Order: sequence, then C-alpha cells, then structure tokens
Amino acid sequence: MKDFHSFGWYASRISKKMPNYTLRPVPTRLLGGLAYAIVVISSFLAIGLLSLHPVVNLLLSVVIGFSFAGLGFLGHEILHGTVVRKRWLMNVLGAIAFWPLSTGPELWKKWHNLTHHVHTQDEEKDPDAWPTLEKISKMKAFRWVYRLPLFVRATASFASLTIQFTMHSLKCFFTYLKEFHPTKRPKVWIQAIAPWVTWIGLLFIMGFESWFFAFLLPLLIANFIVMAYISTNHRLNPLVPVNDPLANSLTVTVPKWVDVLHFNFSYHTEHHLFPAMSPKYYPIVKQHIKEMWPDRYHEMPMGKALIALWKTPRVYHGHHDLIDPQGGKVFGSLGFGLDPENIQEKTSSETKEQDKKRRTP
Repeated sequence: MKDFHSFGWYASRISKKMPNYTLRPVPTRLLGGLAYAIVVISSFLAIGLLSLHPVVNLLLSVVIGFSFAGLGFLGHEILHGTVVRKRWLMNVLGAIAFWPLSTGPELWKKWHNLTHHVHTQDEEKDPDAWPTLEKISKMKAFRWVYRLPLFVRATASFASLTIQFTMHSLKCFFTYLKEFHPTKRPKVWIQAIAPWVTWIGLLFIMGFESWFFAFLLPLLIANFIVMAYISTNHRLNPLVPVNDPLANSLTVTVPKWVDVLHFNFSYHTEHHLFPAMSPKYYPIVKQHIKEMWPDRYHEMPMGKALIALWKTPRVYHGHHDLIDPQGGKVFGSLGFGLDPENIQEKTSSETKEQDKKRRTP
C-alpha cells in the first residue's frame, strides 16, 4: 500500500451505492439491550437471593460478563447516533448501556467519537494508538518491562485485557477532563462516579462473595471481550499520516451468532468509514469495499488476529513496523509485510529496503 486516502474519500464513493434507508437510525436495536438488562438483573437476583452452588454462580458470572460486554457494544452504537437521534435520549440510553463498564457518555464521545475516530492511528493524537519505540524509551517505568522475554510480555498483555478497558477509561477521564468547559465538568464527574457508587453500594448489600460473582468477575470477563475486539481493531495495522480506514483498521470475522450478540462490532473498517450508520448495514458496506478495493481491505478471523497479536511485539518502529525492544526483532504490520498465516521476523535487508522507500518522495 503506497498511498493513503481519507475516510471521506472512500465514503463518498461507497455512499453512491448505498440505499437511503441505511442512513436512518434503527431503534429496534434497543430490544437487544433490553434482553441483556433482563438477563443481568435476573442473574443478580439469583446470585444475591439464592444459595447457589459456586459452579452455578460461576456460570452466571460468565453470562453476566457477556451481557456487560454486549451492553457496551450497544452503548457504543447509541452514542454514535445510530439508534436514536434525540441528544438527551441518546445520552440517557448510552449512560445506561455503559453503566456496567463505568464510562460516562460525555467522556466516551470526547475520547472515542471526537478524538479516536478523527485521529485513528495517529501516533500523537489517537488515545488508543500503541506507542512507538521512541516514546517507550522515554517511559522509565516501562523500560524494565521490555527487558522481559516476548512470551512473558505477551502472556501478561493478554491477562491485562481483563482490566485494560476499565484502566484506559480512567486514564482518558483524567486526560480529557480539563478539555471540557468548566460548566460541564460537574456533569462529567457525576457520570464517572455514579456507576462506581452503584457497584460499591452493591458490595455492601450483597456481601463480597455474591458481589464477586455478580459484578467483579463479570467486569473482568467483559473487559476481556471488549478489549479482544479493540486490540485487534488497530494494533496490527500501521500508524498512518492520513486517517485511512482501509490502512489503519481491521475487520475480524466471527460466527454469525456472535455478530448478533455483539451488534456487528466485528465490522470495524466499515465502522470507521460510516460511524453514523447503523452496524446493521455494515455487511452491505463490506461487500462494496471488497468489490472496489479488494487489495486494500484487511480482514481475518478473530482467532488468527489474536494469535498475530500474541506473536508480534506491541511497539512501533517507524510507522509501519513492530519491534521487540529486547532483541531488536522487527515484524511488519498489515499492508507492510505482516502475513498472519506465517508470522516471521523481517530480515535486515527487508527493513532497509522499506526504510529507503519511505524516504523516497
């Protein structure tokens, strides 16, 4: 891939082929959220009121965790305006959907809609972009981590997916709070604190053991599910000078029933092209992309994407390569040498040749 195009460049060409109804909100998506809410509340009551065997509680925890993640995917959809268009209703429904993940709608829109989507895979401006070797080398607290073997770091990285969304949400809260108008900051604080008050209050009502099965373990499960998608969305793709969704985003494939449960969140390239379109219609967008730019489109099964994440380091060397700071091994990114079927270290000649091409006007 030698050149980049903006998301608007692609969207303007695909829009001509899309039916008009695909631009309308789809409020029936809320039925899925209602189903998840009923499952969560019913499971809470079962864990809190019944003396169930720990194995049964564990199974309910898994169900709640999947429901928390599903609600998060719906909240993401709601706050993009693809379910309802009235702003106050969007914020209320978005807050409810994101309540289990304790992320307020105002913060999410600032962090995700207005920053991540506008500056996707920009090494300086995208809050979700993985760091470069230059940046990591200045972070004293993390230098020792990159002295550990890649296998150890990969294991720890995958284990940390169980807390990454929650921790990143807290980080973004303190990063972006100062950018809200002073009159709006109290609202942002309330949206951040209220969910935690609920969950900590539930601890005192249920007791630790029931609370562990009803909230803490499900939260870890939901974090892992959500971050499994978020990690594969962009972290195998290059950093880019232009917000080109076909270069900086990856669509993963999952079984159809998983797409139903997760509101088509797997269609991530399509989402970055049309964030204001209901994911219900992303299969149509995908069809057009594959017909118009088959050589640019990145797609792979979720399992293979996770394996590729495991095998490659999470530090960028330049814009297009991933480097292991410990041994200096260099791997390509999608579109620049990464082959998910056969992940291999780049040879020094390959690296030098690509560096030469990047420097050539």
